[in-house]
Amino acid sequence: MSTFAKRERLLLADLLETAGPEAATLCGEWTARDLAAHVVVRERRADAAGGILIKALAERLERVRAEFAAKPYEELIQLIRTGPPRMSPFSLKQVDEASNTVEFYVHTEDVRRAAPDWTPRELDPVFQDALWSRLERMARLLGRRSPAGLVLRRPDGRTAVANRGAPVVTVTGEPSELLLFAFGRQRVADVTLDGDPDAIAKTQDSPHLGL
Repeated sequence: MSTFAKRERLLLADLLETAGPEAATLCGEWTARDLAAHVVVRERRADAAGGILIKALAERLERVRAEFAAKPYEELIQLIRTGPPRMSPFSLKQVDEASNTVEFYVHTEDVRRAAPDWTPRELDPVFQDALWSRLERMARLLGRRSPAGLVLRRPDGRTAVANRGAPVVTVTGEPSELLLFAFGRQRVADVTLDGDPDAIAKTQDSPHLGL
């Protein structure tokens, strides 16, 4: 497994273990147990994981996820730590890096920022750049249902257009925070928003950002 994906995987596993199975997350009503089951199914049950993106398979995905959520919590944590089986595409370094760096970063923050006493996490510039490169590629997909035009901007001025609608809302922050915003975690993302006040309010409260 690659450096970033492996680091975020282990950090997520540690946080889930420390938080406990009933801890809240930023994933709606999901507890830490539900989130752990989701991570495991995504990597280990390709026959069900398609439901993440394909509505017709969503019912099957939820059924399989519930089956995994019923397993001992410690077993789920260990499955996350050890990673996917060798026959899984996620076991390939390139796939792991491309698919899991963002996945595990976002879910790590889902656990961290659901706690009332969470504090900002210091991320090195290399990791911020890695998140930015992924955000640039994903921006249009994540922002396709934004209620307004959406531009994501780094403090150094580099931008990614997530939606070409009008009026335009410009969201400024570090790549890690922009990523959380674009994935629908607007309320916990450390960003500033500029543009039409009504468009800002709609974008800030929109449930339609993300996959």
